[in-house]
Amino acid sequence: MMPLDPDLAPVRGPTRDAPCDRPVEHADGGLPTPARALAVGAVLTGMTLVVLDAGITNLALPTISGALHVTPAVAVLVVTAYQTALLVALLPFAALGERFGYRRVFASGVWLFMLASVLCALAPSLPWLVAARAVQGLGGAAIMALGVPLLRFSVPPQRMGAAIGWNALTVALASSAGPGVGALILSHAPWPWLYAMNVPLGLAVLLACGQLPRTPAGPHRLDVASMALSGGMFAGVFVGVQLLLSRPLVATGLVAAGLICLGLLVRREAPKAAPVIPLDLLRVRSLRFSVIASVFCFAGQTAAMVALPFYLQQGLGQSASATGIYMTIWPLSVAVTAVAAGRLADRFSTAWLCAAGGAFLALGLMGAALWPLTEDARPIFLFAGACGVGFGLFQTPNNRNMFLSAPLERSAASGGLQGAARLTGQTAGAVLMTLLFTLTPVAAAPRLGLGIGAALALFAGFVSLSRAGDDDHAAGAASVRSR
Repeated sequence: MMPLDPDLAPVRGPTRDAPCDRPVEHADGGLPTPARALAVGAVLTGMTLVVLDAGITNLALPTISGALHVTPAVAVLVVTAYQTALLVALLPFAALGERFGYRRVFASGVWLFMLASVLCALAPSLPWLVAARAVQGLGGAAIMALGVPLLRFSVPPQRMGAAIGWNALTVALASSAGPGVGALILSHAPWPWLYAMNVPLGLAVLLACGQLPRTPAGPHRLDVASMALSGGMFAGVFVGVQLLLSRPLVATGLVAAGLICLGLLVRREAPKAAPVIPLDLLRVRSLRFSVIASVFCFAGQTAAMVALPFYLQQGLGQSASATGIYMTIWPLSVAVTAVAAGRLADRFSTAWLCAAGGAFLALGLMGAALWPLTEDARPIFLFAGACGVGFGLFQTPNNRNMFLSAPLERSAASGGLQGAARLTGQTAGAVLMTLLFTLTPVAAAPRLGLGIGAALALFAGFVSLSRAGDDDHAAGAASVRSR
């Protein structure tokens, strides 16, 4: 692991935002320009590392399944092990960041992710690979939980919307590039090279980590019991939901255990000023509604992303390569819209921007579900583009509101909460499509999934409108100045 930083630098500006009397390397205007560029580059490259790896692994599952002589259903463990570890570790790593400093924990996460990638590349069997992917998920959790909080300390408050737009652009481009990069590597090298390529990217991030802003160590002791309960809650519910159809009794027991952990955790954490599960932040009305909207929007988006390939290939007879072309317009539209949405979020109410984004996403999904495409699939380009515009218009302002509604010293907790909301929604969307494929005719399930996804996106927009009276744009800018 990376050694801990030396004592924090002298004060360069007001420190009312610090959670204790130790200085924080952050002034009202953010980092100086050269250091700011390197810090932003380190965060965005770290995000690329995590997102690109996930997209490449999804594409490579058939290859890995054949190489390791396992069934496709068993090979999916390579993905679920990573997702489970990521979800379980998000909030604990956010707490570690607040306790020991964001930069230290972020850099340690990059080290862990990079070393786990080496273990993945050396894996001789599926159990080895699954275990290494779980360790990768732990490193990815530190990167994802602390990346945007580090951006908050790196850029001036008035540029935070643009910074979140850069982050959304990076995630969208990495998502769209993942399948292509994976296919390029597999066409010239065996599958272990998919993970070996993470090493140079990880080293590039580590070289720039020295320019990341230093944040003070928090005054609160780590509560290991609460962190264990948090992990048990997410692991029980997440794994239980995935086993719901195949092993219902085991699934019910796991979900029940997860809910018990949740109850014990809430009881234990409620009186605390900085709880592991951020109950204090969820009491902020604007932030709470942003979290709820995020869960529903990601559920609708994930259901559609699962349904659309089946609709195009099985319903419309498109080839796998044609399906990839049709679907690429979605993340590319997100990438283009995210930058504009970040700038708009610095000037206009994020509640109305999120509502418009939810409406565009719902319009695109409903169009794809209802339009008669039996003879010509080209209108999918229009619908997928509308989905991408809507999702980009929703995601960046919603994330901005979540981060700026939280006190500066709770930025890591806000980052963990944002990640947990996203993963919860993605899990719900995937489970929804699993249920539809199991309980309805295969030919009908994709269109039903697209229609339900549209309803979820529209509901996310309505939830966002419910906080319009909070004047969240002004409140977010004021919160940084007033604390």
